[in-house]
Amino acid sequence: MMPIGPLMIEHRLIERMIRMLASEAQRLAQSTEVDPLFVDAAVDFIRTYADRTHHGKEEEIFFRELDAKALSDEDRAVMDELVAEHVIARQTTRALVEAKERYLASADRSTADVAACMQKLAGLYPAHITKEDKVFFPAAMRYFTREEQDAMLEEMWAFDRAMIHEKYRSVVEQFERGLG
Repeated sequence: MMPIGPLMIEHRLIERMIRMLASEAQRLAQSTEVDPLFVDAAVDFIRTYADRTHHGKEEEIFFRELDAKALSDEDRAVMDELVAEHVIARQTTRALVEAKERYLASADRSTADVAACMQKLAGLYPAHITKEDKVFFPAAMRYFTREEQDAMLEEMWAFDRAMIHEKYRSVVEQFERGLG
């Protein structure tokens, strides 16, 4: 398997969550009720799976290795664009949390900000994933030898094995800060 294989498999699950976000944003256009549990679960998914696990492997392994290569100007520009889109996704996810909190704290209970954040994520991810799967990933593989690909794949597996520990260490630390 090439190192882009696990990344592309992860894209399929991310797409499923993004479709649910899009559907929830559409529902909010007709409703005055935000489902805070859905928002919390979606945010956890985006932060832990899409960003920390998936984007983590891209940025901390795949892009890091590419950065050491003599990339064409076009490939370097696309990689920079992809990283910038990761930043936008993080900012929008943070804004979604803030919008949900404002919704819960306000008397008017406007769903507009929550829906707008969901719509922004639902608009960002499909194009981002297509750009990676169809354009950047195939082009990037030509920079690596088979041995380099195998080493990255091993590093990605190790990264994934450490994620569950990182996730739940963070949960405990958040509770400790709240109790401290």
